[in-house]
Amino acid sequence: MTLVMFTDCSSSTTAAALLLPSSRYRVQRSVLHSLRSMPLQFAPVKPILLRTTATISHASASPSIVTAAIAAKTSAKIIDGKSIAKQIRDEITVEISRMKDTVGVVPGLIVILVGDGKDSATYVRNKKKACESVGINSYEVHLPEDSTEQEVLKHISGFNDDPSVHGILVQLPLPSHMNVQNILNFVCIEKDVDGFDPLNIGRLAMRGREPLFVSCTPKGCIELLHRYDVDIKGRRAIVIGMSNIVGTPAALLLQREDATVSLVHSRTNNPEEITRQADIIIAAVGQANMVRGSWIKPGAVVINVGINPIEVSWVFLASSQC
Repeated sequence: MTLVMFTDCSSSTTAAALLLPSSRYRVQRSVLHSLRSMPLQFAPVKPILLRTTATISHASASPSIVTAAIAAKTSAKIIDGKSIAKQIRDEITVEISRMKDTVGVVPGLIVILVGDGKDSATYVRNKKKACESVGINSYEVHLPEDSTEQEVLKHISGFNDDPSVHGILVQLPLPSHMNVQNILNFVCIEKDVDGFDPLNIGRLAMRGREPLFVSCTPKGCIELLHRYDVDIKGRRAIVIGMSNIVGTPAALLLQREDATVSLVHSRTNNPEEITRQADIIIAAVGQANMVRGSWIKPGAVVINVGINPIEVSWVFLASSQC
């Protein structure tokens, strides 16, 4: 059995964003797949930013890499993330242009960065490039590491009330002296494009309810499955990792697709035996080589979220005749 991986390569690890007008219009819930829509009631003066899930990145620069493979007995089918990302960016570009022409609104995304972490700075830089490539207005606030929590909340409050800002991202991780939940919860839910608000997660977990936003990386995993016509309904799906950012929302999304879902985590007994039963595997843990080839049954679909550094040993064999 052979596994082939792809690196989802483009200009940013962030998903590009789509702005749609308020309650007088029907808001498209998924521009990426079915373009189905449902009415949402918000104040007419507050446009809504819908986060798409391109997860587009430069492998050489970005700390976020998505790998995937469809395993078979004798070969593997590559899931071409670069191609999918380009399709999605093209769709978003067209939609934003249409919105600008029809309603005169251009989406605005603000990213708040606290501190000088290199990884976070790369994320923010790539988000800005992604926004510019599809026609989204991108703004950035860079605060020093020793900023107080109140200073961050003050900036968020201003952006909550700013009609030119339709989405707010607080770049994680935040400095250790800050309460992350307090800060994330202060972002108004209409602009919570990361989908971290408890109400968004709660809606995601409930049948018959729709979250305003879904976390972009889990949504990207589902989008890859959709665009490669992977049948999810009735399949056995395993999510390895249960973080609030990827693992838990990924499991909830698979459940909404009528998969039979199990979560494997650090306290799971015999994770390899459970994983061998899976038709679909999403690995979302910060550990390299967590999933072995022997864990994967023939025909399974594997998506690995994230990147972990590993040491590579180079062995050179020299011929005695050289």
